[in-house]
Order: sequence, then C-alpha cells, then structure tokens
Amino acid sequence: MEVILKEHVEHLGERGDVVKVAPGYARNYLLPRKLALAVTAGNKKQIEHEKKAAAAKAAEERAVAQALATRFAQTEVSFTRRASDTNQLFGSVTSADIAEALAAQGFEVDRRKIQLADPIKAVGEYTVPVRLHREVTAEVKVHVAAEGAPEAPAAQA
Repeated sequence: MEVILKEHVEHLGERGDVVKVAPGYARNYLLPRKLALAVTAGNKKQIEHEKKAAAAKAAEERAVAQALATRFAQTEVSFTRRASDTNQLFGSVTSADIAEALAAQGFEVDRRKIQLADPIKAVGEYTVPVRLHREVTAEVKVHVAAEGAPEAPAAQA
C-alpha cells in the first residue's frame, strides 16, 4: 500500500515522501496517528502546500536550535555526589539530573533529548550531547565531584 507521509517517520521517510508500506502498518499505525495519508490527487496537493509551510518552519526551528547550541557550548553543570575511595559514585548522575541542572540555569530541555548512553557512575569531567533538533546536537560539560573530597593541601609555613 502506498501512503504520503505527513511527518518524519524514523527509518521510513521524510514529510511528503510517497512510500510503500504493508497495509496493516498503514491501517493500524500510520493512518490512526495521522502520520500518513492515502495517495490521492487531492492529498498530494495538500501535502505539497504543507511541505512548503513546514520547510519554512523547520528552517526557523533549526536557526533557533543553532543559537541555543552556541549557548550550550559555554554551559557547564556540576554535581557533587558521595563516592568511594576509588572515585566510584554511590548512585549515579542521570539525564534527568542534567535536565534539572540545566533548568536551574534557564534552559528548558527534555531529559529524553539528553543523549546519555549510561548514567554517569564515576567522578570526573564528561561531555554530554544534547539533541536540540533533528540536525543540531549541542554538547554540555558535566563535572562530577566527590562529596567531601579533600581540598588541595595548603602550604605550611
């Protein structure tokens, strides 16, 4: 069955693409979620019109994401957690923790956009990618320190 995609669908196509899919996939997933339309002359005209409007909107969103990415490049977040003698954390720093710290600095970022493969479980400095737009990924520096870590020894007189 051929359908016209109304939205970008991962591993299938972009908005406005005419793709061939299994009838059940179209009937049970794409059409009910309004991700696609059946291929007709009227629907093709409608999609072309929507495609032009969406291209302008996408360019604007991408520009906003680029500006936000430059601000993220200068952003650092710090966490202090209890840690063992081997600098392993008793717990972890998750994407939700990072999103909360960014919100405290004025950045509203959904935790699912923070691409942290596994929670941070050791003391150190990390660079964490944040996907702001489909084509724009920013990086945030994350510092994790041990709670009650001894300061550098002071010089004695």
